[in-house]
Amino acid sequence: MIPRDTPPVLPEAIKRVLASPKFAASLTLIILSVAFGTHLLRSMMGWAGLLGIVVGLVLLATFSLIARRPIVEWHGLLPISIIIFVGWCALSMVWSGYVTATLAGVAYQVAFGFLAIYVALVRDTFQVVRATGDVLRVLLGLSIALEVLSGILLDLPISFLKITGNIADLGPIQGVFGSRNVLGLIALIAVITFAVELRARSIPRGRGIASLVLAAICLLLTRSPVIIVTALVVIVAAYALTVLRRTPVATRWRLQLALLGITLVTLVAAWFGRGTLITQLNAGSEFEVRYSLWTEMWRLIQLHPLEGWGWAGIWPRSDTPYGWLDFTTGRTQTSGLNAFLDVYFQVGLIGFLAFVVLLVLAFVRSWLLASNKRSLVYVWPALILVVLLVTSAAESTILVEFGWLLLCICSVKAAQSMSWRSALAFKSDAPS
Repeated sequence: MIPRDTPPVLPEAIKRVLASPKFAASLTLIILSVAFGTHLLRSMMGWAGLLGIVVGLVLLATFSLIARRPIVEWHGLLPISIIIFVGWCALSMVWSGYVTATLAGVAYQVAFGFLAIYVALVRDTFQVVRATGDVLRVLLGLSIALEVLSGILLDLPISFLKITGNIADLGPIQGVFGSRNVLGLIALIAVITFAVELRARSIPRGRGIASLVLAAICLLLTRSPVIIVTALVVIVAAYALTVLRRTPVATRWRLQLALLGITLVTLVAAWFGRGTLITQLNAGSEFEVRYSLWTEMWRLIQLHPLEGWGWAGIWPRSDTPYGWLDFTTGRTQTSGLNAFLDVYFQVGLIGFLAFVVLLVLAFVRSWLLASNKRSLVYVWPALILVVLLVTSAAESTILVEFGWLLLCICSVKAAQSMSWRSALAFKSDAPS
């Protein structure tokens, strides 16, 4: 007979497992795999299967955080900018004409945001980089393998994955991500991740070089004009960070101001010369579809300029006005193909401003950390945000799934180091 005061063995054992570093590392790998592999999972299992996996991960992450509560640093945990933006998206259910879709979109957004917070809390930045690299090596390798199978061995498209089998013609290829732009975006994220791993000597040199070659091949075979521009911007940003990190601290602020001025001038010049830029990139036919979509979105925005039509995240094509946008463009659209306009359309000017504040704070904090911290790992969040911000002009990837997950991870990591709430907490803990 077991005495009543004997503590239960199983719950304590489970608690130790949930609080262990190995469990956190494994769960982080699964979370990143699911976030980057949503198209693959959705194509194979449907929405029900994907949502079941996401719910299961949220539950596991919740239990793990409860078990790790005594050892987790909670000061400056969640940037207020994220709370305000997500809160406004949730509030849009009040005026949304598709309440069910808005509720589902907000829940999906919160789920990936929560998973991002878990990863940022239980793993340091270097461990996040390593986990991201491991996941992307597998997914990019699988993408090339399936493209070779489809385009060379079988010479047949893999329709349910949207693989057209064009690798024999040197692209464009889509891999397991559904479109060439998304594959190019993920390949560019992989290039940054593998380069940081290689420079930090966290993986064998041979594996690092092979990983970079794999990512570069995927990047080139997408033949995406959007990714070409993004890659050029990333190269410039990486060079700027290299110069900044080598500049003496006393004069570094002057160089920062000069870079800010050059960036603003470049953005203005790119806006006024956008027609010539599109022609040079040979993106005219694709841009015409985007332009017709953006024009109609802007017309509809005028009907609800402050509050928007209601948050949806991934567009519910059966609801108004998304079905109308499909009709006017002659294509099935799942997003506004521009994150800024997409946010403006869904949650109005107030939501747009909240989103811009979130991006600016996350980027400025990450950039300053990358400029001032000696460790190379701080460069990773800054360059990842550069990729997400630039591609936001032509894709809405940053609003959902892996894009939103990476934005939240980078934002939380930056806030942990530079949040004003952390400074207040430090002062309050200081002896009087």
